[in-house]
Amino acid sequence: MRDAAIEQAILALLAERAPGKTLCPSEVARALAQDNAAQWRPMMPAVRSAADRLAGQGRLQVLQRGQAVASAVQAVGPIRLARPGAEHAEGRHGR
Repeated sequence: MRDAAIEQAILALLAERAPGKTLCPSEVARALAQDNAAQWRPMMPAVRSAADRLAGQGRLQVLQRGQAVASAVQAVGPIRLARPGAEHAEGRHGR
């Protein structure tokens, strides 16, 4: 899977969310792999890398427990992806 396709998928899924809602990186991997578990799990590092690139460009924000973190790749544990400029107090599910 090409980096540009992953970035596009992240931005498209994020655009479908209501303002203030977030996206789990696994949702991106699942969508790209058409929910095939054998394919989406290995895609997670590439999705996190793409999220880092987009965050570096100011096109999204990487959150952990509702707070911005420096890196999707270096973050340990679950992260969420959000539109830029918003700290989120939303619960565990971003829809």
